[in-house]
This record gives sequence, C-alpha cells and structure tokens, in this order.
Amino acid sequence: MFKYMAGIINGKGQKTIIVNGVSDHVHILIGLKPSMAISDLVRDVKNNSTNFINSQKITRGKFSWQAGYGAFSYGKSQLNHVYGYVLNQEKHHSKTSFREEYHEFLRKYEIEHDDKYLFQWIEECHPSGVQ
Repeated sequence: MFKYMAGIINGKGQKTIIVNGVSDHVHILIGLKPSMAISDLVRDVKNNSTNFINSQKITRGKFSWQAGYGAFSYGKSQLNHVYGYVLNQEKHHSKTSFREEYHEFLRKYEIEHDDKYLFQWIEECHPSGVQ
C-alpha cells in the first residue's frame, strides 16, 4: 500500500521521500512543489488509495480514511532525522500511541488546538484495542 501511495504522489509531480505507517495511521515525507496545495495532494492520495483498497478488497468491509490530516514542515538539515523517524514507525509506536505522539507534536510546536477537532482516535472506536 505504501508503494501505491508513493506512486500517487509521484504521479502528481511531487517527490516521495518515504511512506510508512502502522495500523492506525500513515506518515508521508515528501518534497512538495509550491505549485500544489498540500490539501489537494492529501485529498488525491486518500481518494485514490481508498478506491484501490476497496477495489482489491484489502480490508473486510468498506474502507475509508478519516476526514482531516496533519501536516508538518521540516528544514533540509532535519531531513535525515525525519526520514529515520518515519522509517521506524513500528518501533516508535510500540512505546507511544498515535494519540500521544500527535498531542506531543502540537505541544512541542506550540500549535493551538481544540481536541474536539482532532482525529477520532482508534481507542475511541475500539476501546478494547481490538480492530
């Protein structure tokens, strides 16, 4: 699935650096050209990957992404660090949940937010942790 998503990004004329994730979210590190809005690229990746997942019956039932996304920028000097972070998602999330991670990003980068507008966290969907 990650290769398919990278193909969508490259097909839109953007530069995929790495795509990786775990069961409840995906991280995509890209070089985004100023000719494309991040919202348009995310929309296209979500729409096209949803259609692929459903047409190939990769999941039980109908698949759809949640509304919304998070986007963070990086400086060239941070590229190797961010790449390593995305590469090691399984190891990272064995210790920290996506919810904890996202809240930490918001705190670290001093992004004002209201929790009611954030994601529907997987533990809210499946309190037992079973999907």
